[in-house]
Amino acid sequence: MIIDIHGHYTTAPAPLGQWRDAQVAALTDPLRAPDPAGPAIGDDEIRESIETNQLRLMDERGIDVTVFSPRASFMAHHIGDFATSAAWARICNDLCHRVSELYPDRFVPGAMLPQSPGVDPATVVPEIERAVLELGAVTVNLNPDPSGGHWTAPPLTDRSWYPVWEKLVELDVPAMVHVSTSCNPAFHTTGAHYLNADTTAFMQLLSGDLFADFPDLRLVIPHGGGAVPYHWGRFRGLAQALGRPEPEESLLRNVFFDTCVYHQPGIDLLLEVMPVENVLFASEMVGAVRGIDPRTGHHFDDTRRYVEKAGLTPDDLAAVEERNARRVYPRLDARLTAQGR
Repeated sequence: MIIDIHGHYTTAPAPLGQWRDAQVAALTDPLRAPDPAGPAIGDDEIRESIETNQLRLMDERGIDVTVFSPRASFMAHHIGDFATSAAWARICNDLCHRVSELYPDRFVPGAMLPQSPGVDPATVVPEIERAVLELGAVTVNLNPDPSGGHWTAPPLTDRSWYPVWEKLVELDVPAMVHVSTSCNPAFHTTGAHYLNADTTAFMQLLSGDLFADFPDLRLVIPHGGGAVPYHWGRFRGLAQALGRPEPEESLLRNVFFDTCVYHQPGIDLLLEVMPVENVLFASEMVGAVRGIDPRTGHHFDDTRRYVEKAGLTPDDLAAVEERNARRVYPRLDARLTAQGR
């Protein structure tokens, strides 16, 4: 089985975006507020949006299952207040749950959180519980920068995050550390802000003792870990200078990386530097990089091609493409096992 742990509903039917536009407009004109029950989206609209996009590409590329969460750039936690984000998260999470109900063998839900700048992170705990226990989410996307590129939030090691970590450990659910849209013109959303955040989150973890307090917490850093694997010597050297243990010893029991790296040399280096057990197959398809590479004739985000040309042994390849995901996402494994897979 090939499991893609990083998929977003980037092709959601138009009424979702229209509802969000109305919600944002209502921040200055309450008369434009949308129906609090959410947009009217029929099952056939969902099927059309999925079958012509993600499901078609999954079939073409031989991907069996995708962990499917709301569109990351649409989370936009910097817009409005906590109530704004809470309503938006509920609607988006419900929609991903509906996809998983329509295609139970192909999509497994993930969830976004109702974060808001300057708001206590503990306020997201009820949505974590609802998404996991009621909607069947096997992971959550956690934004380390709800301000949208201005980095006003405390580091992930700060005690204000502890109620979130406690709930994730209690539910045995990992978090993917994933930012959203940048509203800072200095940082392009997908070309800079995403990769900055991946790198920043890892450095925060390296500088602190989060996993001493939460030895069972699991965090996935997407997009190949940002700069981390490609500057591993820098991070080892910084750990030494800061009097920290080697990152392999202090972090890699709890921190994992995905394969959303869109060229062969990048995947090769990721798999050479990082232990195989810390790398999980992913493509983020259909995502930020949707085009065809003119040098290869294949889509940039067809990451299975790169992983399977990286020279892994059959056992290591199976670990990256399936076993690691089932280990890091135990609720995913339980769902697949219940299906006889």
